[in-house]
Amino acid sequence: MYPLKFNPILKPIIWGGEDICKFKNIKPQQSGIGESWEISDVSGNVSVVSNGELAGKSLTELIEQFGEKLLGRPVFEQFGNTFPLLIKFIDAKQALSIQVHPDDELAKKRHNSFGKTEMWYVVKATENASLYSGFKMPIDAEKYVKSLEDDTFTNYLQKHTVAPGDVFFLPAGRVHAIGAGCFIAEIQQTSNITYRIYDYNRKDANGNLRELHTELAKDAIDYNLYSSYKTNYKRKRTGVELLASCPYFTTNLIEAKTNEDLRLIHRDTFVIYICLEGKLQLIDSQKNKIEVQQGESVLVPAENAQFIQLLFETDSKLLETFIGNA
Repeated sequence: MYPLKFNPILKPIIWGGEDICKFKNIKPQQSGIGESWEISDVSGNVSVVSNGELAGKSLTELIEQFGEKLLGRPVFEQFGNTFPLLIKFIDAKQALSIQVHPDDELAKKRHNSFGKTEMWYVVKATENASLYSGFKMPIDAEKYVKSLEDDTFTNYLQKHTVAPGDVFFLPAGRVHAIGAGCFIAEIQQTSNITYRIYDYNRKDANGNLRELHTELAKDAIDYNLYSSYKTNYKRKRTGVELLASCPYFTTNLIEAKTNEDLRLIHRDTFVIYICLEGKLQLIDSQKNKIEVQQGESVLVPAENAQFIQLLFETDSKLLETFIGNA
């Protein structure tokens, strides 16, 4: 196998912006694109390889054909023929709905699905752009329902003004919403289960209020207060910095200057690189070489990921994510 790129799955959405096609250098450019699903094994939205001899093959087909060679033995034993991560870019011209995702137990019971723990990396943000994550004052299930009835739910939410480089880890159960002006890279469990709590009384393209999931969300919400909802990490000019580590994924931020050479070691796991800025050459352990540039995501199969070399042609920034603690 070799490092794999995929055709992006572009999602026109009511709140979508203008920047995804520009960021990814997709022509002709399209407006109103809210999401680009970079690597997906979600039913009905399965990624298709765009490079090399496997071009035209779906991610599902690759897992069926290569199994643990693609995923890594521990990942394959845990998830079988399901790719465990979903990678997205999100461009919010308008605020997204306030929502919550169920955990594995509830999602399995209700939807026969994985739950949805995720993380956000803010790639770009307009001045005073913000998002919601978590609660800033005590609330319980009874107050939650009442606040929706009297339109005060947002008063309970913690609002964060954001800037490029901000990171938010969102375990299943955490109430959250991306605000207008946020351009975000999202890493999440493979799940499309979302409970929409509040949508600012907006109407869809047909003039109808969007469906809310008040009762479903009530049992999925984590009502606890936490001291911080934003990930604090050391902002380095170069190097590798851990951003998130949980049972579902580990994510590092990699920053490098022009002509730097970085060598990375992994064990028994596929690795994904999401290029946020710049251009580089990626060389895997089988000496396959691929060029990666801003807006592209690359999946390095487990059998090729033991040793990875990154040769930076320009100042660059990328996210590295995988399963486990390799």
